[in-house]
Order: sequence, then C-alpha cells, then structure tokens
Amino acid sequence: MNQLEILRESLGQCDEIILDALIMRNRIVEDIMAYKEANGLQILQPEQEAKQKEWLEKRMEGRRHKDEVSDVFECIRTNSKRIQARKLFNYNIVLIGFMGAGKSTISDFLKNVFAMDVVEMDQIIAQRQGMTISDIFETYGEQYFRDLETNLLIEMQSRSNVVISCGGGTPMRECNVVEMKKNGRVVLLTAKPETILDRVKNNHDRPLIENNKTVPFIADLMEKRRAKYEAAADIIIETDGKNELEICEELVHRLRTMDEEK
Repeated sequence: MNQLEILRESLGQCDEIILDALIMRNRIVEDIMAYKEANGLQILQPEQEAKQKEWLEKRMEGRRHKDEVSDVFECIRTNSKRIQARKLFNYNIVLIGFMGAGKSTISDFLKNVFAMDVVEMDQIIAQRQGMTISDIFETYGEQYFRDLETNLLIEMQSRSNVVISCGGGTPMRECNVVEMKKNGRVVLLTAKPETILDRVKNNHDRPLIENNKTVPFIADLMEKRRAKYEAAADIIIETDGKNELEICEELVHRLRTMDEEK
C-alpha cells in the first residue's frame, strides 16, 4: 500500500467517524425534543445556539481551516433545526391576521429557530407579477389578486413544514380557508388597532389603508373581518406586549396541544 492509499484509507476512517457522530447527534436532538415535551419545558431556546457558536469560536481560535469548519457546523445546526421542526409539525403553519399583526415578524423568527421555509404570499405574488401589490390592485383589480392568492394556497398543499404568511384579506374568501386547512394549521395573530397603526404608519404598500391611517378606520376594518378571521383560525394568539420568542413559544405549545387532542 503506497502513501496515497494509506492517506485515503485514513480519510475514509474519518468519514466513518463523522457519519456515526452525525447519526448519534441527530438522535440526541430528537431525544432532547421528546424530553422537553414530556416535561413541559420551553421548546425554543435560542440561547443554546449562541453557546454553541461561542464554544466553536474558542475551539477554533488560531487553527487552520476555521472558516471551513464553521461552515460545516452551521450546516449541522441548520439540519438540527429542521429535524426539530419536522418532529413538531408534519404540516404547514398558516399565519393569518390583519396587516401589522406580526405575521412577517413571526415568520422570520420561525425561519430562524426552525430553519423552516417561509412563503410570504404578498411577496411571492408581487415577484411573479413583476409589480407591487398596490399596482396589481390598480391594474387588474382586487378579484384578480384574490385569485392569485387562492392558486398559491393550492400550490402550497404539495409541501409541508412551511410557514405561509397570508395577506390580510386572504381569509375573507371561504375557499381560501378550505385550501389553507388541507395541509396546514391556521394561526390567527391579533393586535389592538393602536398597535396596528404604530406598526404600519410608515409603510406605503398597504392599498386598503394608505389614505386612511387612523385608529377608527383600522378598528372598523378589523371588526368587519373579525368573524371570518376567527372562523378560519385553529388557534388565536394576541401579540400585544409580547416579544417574538414569547409569541412563538405560545404558538408551538398550543399547536402541539391541539395535535395531541385530535
């Protein structure tokens, strides 16, 4: 056996060690999730990721291939998050609510802590149409836009473990709600009109309130939608006075409770 063959054999042995370690690690990730659920512990603990990154930084200080090793560990963390998400949710999470209720914020947080794919319906539709939502409304009318929403919801049924952030008017169509529930749990995020105004006052891509950014107008529109929102929702979460972690922890807990009761 020449030197090259010896080195390749050593490399293969390293690969075997890495493979076995990854399989063990993934199993431990599942065991941790099971333990947390069984003992009613907080599911989301983003501080653990910070500790892991700090540990790796210290271990790799001054070493060669630091960036390459860090990249591998980032992939490992991402896949661990996906394992956790699949264990928790074998369906899509559909976020509904009035504009400014926190759908995009919570989508981003879930993407970060669970590495879940996020579908921002308004953003996807705008990208595909090559124009803003306001321009779609003005050029083609609301009916055209609503049809695009329905088609996108149907498209999402072929996927799972995705966060779907709906536009404010999406649940107003009963057929949309039917499509949401075919492979998803519908989560309604709510907030007070004053909170909504504060969150959207500087945004100019909200055609329904662009010229009516007042608490009374928002409150009236919210009330007109409230019944359909609540009828569509599997769970309702108030977002006032809560940070992203608190909202998402409540979301996870209540969805898991709902699944266990079925």
